[in-house]
Amino acid sequence: MKLAIYGYGNLGRGVELAAGQNEDVELTGIFTRRDPSGVKTLCGTPVYKASDVKLFRDKIDVLIICGGSATDLPGMTPGLAGDFNVVDSFDTHARIPEHFDAVDVSAKKSGKTALISAGWDPGMFSLARLYSSAILPEGRDYTFWGKGVSQGHSDAIRRIKGVEDARQYTVPVESSLEAVRSGQMPDLTTRQKHTRLCYVVAKDGADRARIEKEIKEMPNYFSDYDTTVNFITKEELARDHSGLPHGGFVIRTGKTGANRENTHTVEYSLSLDSNPEFTASALVAFARAVCRMNARGDVGCKTVFDVMPKDLSPLSDAELRRTML
Repeated sequence: MKLAIYGYGNLGRGVELAAGQNEDVELTGIFTRRDPSGVKTLCGTPVYKASDVKLFRDKIDVLIICGGSATDLPGMTPGLAGDFNVVDSFDTHARIPEHFDAVDVSAKKSGKTALISAGWDPGMFSLARLYSSAILPEGRDYTFWGKGVSQGHSDAIRRIKGVEDARQYTVPVESSLEAVRSGQMPDLTTRQKHTRLCYVVAKDGADRARIEKEIKEMPNYFSDYDTTVNFITKEELARDHSGLPHGGFVIRTGKTGANRENTHTVEYSLSLDSNPEFTASALVAFARAVCRMNARGDVGCKTVFDVMPKDLSPLSDAELRRTML
């Protein structure tokens, strides 16, 4: 399977590393909007101009798009799906339906397969919610993220005028998490489940009050949460916030029995030292599935719900039955 990377930030670097851990993957190149001569890759992968990507149509089985959800992927994924099988990690949950529709039109027209919103949430957590709700139809789902750095939310802050750099931590409200784990099935608002903690490096002379207001009022990202904004120096950000940890929990509590007297709790959790490296590893696995689906003529936009589990694995059907069933 010949893969290529479109965009070379934290996620793109993670994909480069993940490709090296899969024997059936050949990484053919990295495409960047920066000057390729100034990009030093981790594994010596060739770097090309993003504008030249269409010249490589016949050399790429799947293009993994590593842009930000706020402003990059809504344009990149539909555009690139006109020429390539693609995978992205679009994670603005409220806008997934419209993103799907835009990508679907492009992919069906070109006969390509495009899988959006792959990763861990959306992605692996989405599958956990589907499986547990199907098994326990009378119940409630709860999803908690963190404590960890959200790449998408951090990127959204960095797009604000006057911001030099930023990290955003999503923090579960512990009392709410414990109530769910105890089987109480509480009614929780978005604000009651998480808080958002932002560390922002402002450019010299920037209006900090305006920046804080824009962050706290940003729809789909911060407006529905209790958000704390801390302005710090570039040195403090590098010293105290250089890592990219994350994780979280999907919990389904359901009732069974003639009188619904039995309570069951399903919990799926992740604890990640590196959010981008784990997300990148998921993207590579889903790229394998996209390659196989396209070979079968299954075109258009897809999500993780459309993927057969075995298409994610490099193992044969017989090996999967013998070792994992």
